[in-house]
Amino acid sequence: MKLSVVFKSLRSYPALRVVTGPLQSRAFQPDFIPRDPKSKPVRHKYPAFYDPYGPRPPPLDKIIRLAEQIAALSPEERNVIGPTLRDRLRHPKIQPVLVEGMDLGPQGGSGVGSSKAEEKKVEKTAFDVKLEKFDAAAKIKVIKEVRAFTNLGLKEAKDLVEKVPVLIKQGITKEEANDIIEKIKAVGGVAVME
Repeated sequence: MKLSVVFKSLRSYPALRVVTGPLQSRAFQPDFIPRDPKSKPVRHKYPAFYDPYGPRPPPLDKIIRLAEQIAALSPEERNVIGPTLRDRLRHPKIQPVLVEGMDLGPQGGSGVGSSKAEEKKVEKTAFDVKLEKFDAAAKIKVIKEVRAFTNLGLKEAKDLVEKVPVLIKQGITKEEANDIIEKIKAVGGVAVME
């Protein structure tokens, strides 16, 4: 009896009926027309080449004559056209890409013999300082010295020193490297230059 009263009271509220209206269901299959199994695929006509800017007008007679004149020039004269146009149009000069120090592999660069000769000629300008070892009693002094020239905090310098052997400074000049080695030697550590 009480249950029927509750249902009647729910039916009497019109707003509740809108919210809790009948459940709607929808099939999970998309609406489509089945393809005819006997039909052949549609063949589209594609252009011979793709031009994103659309058809272009034919070149002017003046341009065609200019191209013929350039083609008639000797190879030495053709090599001068590029720099002359660049100067005339005030375009910036393109800087060559340096491949010095790059490993081009066996296919790139010149022969193996010339690369060995270049290695002998090239003098090393950037050096690394490596902390080899230190006295246990001088650990605090070594940490302070490492902090002085590496701009590290106390904890970072302590962690670095405890990882011996470790690189403590990279890419410096020979004079700086010798100065650092002397300072570390004075406080009781051993550092080498690489």
